[in-house]
Amino acid sequence: MFRLIKQALYRARQFFQALSANLDEEDWQVLRENLNPEELAAFGRISAADQRHSLEVYYTLVREGKTHPDLLKAALLHDIGKGGGDIHLWHRVAIVLIRAFFPIALKWLAVPDGWRRPFYIHYYHPILGAEMAKRLGCSPLTVELILRHQPTLELPPWDPTPEQLELLKALQEVDGTK
Repeated sequence: MFRLIKQALYRARQFFQALSANLDEEDWQVLRENLNPEELAAFGRISAADQRHSLEVYYTLVREGKTHPDLLKAALLHDIGKGGGDIHLWHRVAIVLIRAFFPIALKWLAVPDGWRRPFYIHYYHPILGAEMAKRLGCSPLTVELILRHQPTLELPPWDPTPEQLELLKALQEVDGTK
């Protein structure tokens, strides 16, 4: 019961943050210091809410002393697969509700064409984002962290080093709370 209340409060906070998401000059400075122009353009194609979320993941990792360059780049770019996906606020609300009450339906809704395209983009954004990051020239580790940041997808095997596994766990943990 406590977990359900905590999750509801987290989602409510996330909803209200999405309504007022914006970036200040300090945020843009962080982005310019960590992303090349092509990566920055990809970051610019995600929603303001996803931009704010990605920066909060980055800032939290830095505060925790987790400053591996590939991890920080993955933190900033982990949601670029959502760019241009026309995922509106009502889609986000629907996704949260479906995930809470009927999670298997998200995979059924994930069709690349028509009215279900936003659900496809949301569901497969780790794969789409990793493909984009690879095309942008990100390191193999950054690409792998983006690909695996949401543990819900069936992905090809990966044999990470203990350090790589720790980086992935850090990204997943912070991403799930911001």
